[in-house]
Amino acid sequence: MRKAELRLEVAGAGEVSALLLQPADPRALFVLGHGAGAGMRHAFMEGVAHRLASRGFASLRYQFPYMEQGRHRPDGQPMLLATVRAAVGTAADRLPALPLLAGGKSMGGRMTSLAAAASPLAPVRGVVLFGFPLHAAGRPATERAAHLAEVALPLLFLQGTRDRLADLSLLGPICRKLGPRAALHVIEGADHGFAVHRKTGRTREAVLEELADVTAEWAAPLL
Repeated sequence: MRKAELRLEVAGAGEVSALLLQPADPRALFVLGHGAGAGMRHAFMEGVAHRLASRGFASLRYQFPYMEQGRHRPDGQPMLLATVRAAVGTAADRLPALPLLAGGKSMGGRMTSLAAAASPLAPVRGVVLFGFPLHAAGRPATERAAHLAEVALPLLFLQGTRDRLADLSLLGPICRKLGPRAALHVIEGADHGFAVHRKTGRTREAVLEELADVTAEWAAPLL
């Protein structure tokens, strides 16, 4: 397993940090953005990256500018989307022989889907969304999903049944309306961060393994 610290240039924001994790013989490269409240080194991001690596997938995690600069408030949407595109471009340049997939945790995944909806996110072949933030906590709504119909790529939604940012009674119909290019996998008992109650008998590690298994199986036909 090889790990490299990188820098990538974001127009209007300067450089941000990135982490490339590469198994011995990778079959694809995932470009993964972090959630709004935690950066690329968060335990969830680390856990997903390492479990994907054990299944043959390299990953490039990256910081959004506000997180890189130690600010708490996320950048405006144009800057977030520019960062997604910069990360995808860096990944394509760094390992040009590998098929690319993209997405991320919560905000990172949503910004990736928004970028793909705005204009083709070439050469990305599919988008994986770990906890799509459909609405604010406890305030069910569907406006944040309006752009998904414009994403001309396969989409994988990984959601917990206790996720207060994604009412499954709303997200399920959205995915069905998107048709066969959208897949929804539900993690029983998981919250927005994919934590589960001890009484379920499941561990956080088991949930991470499930997330990686489902993601790898979904990605295989796209490679």
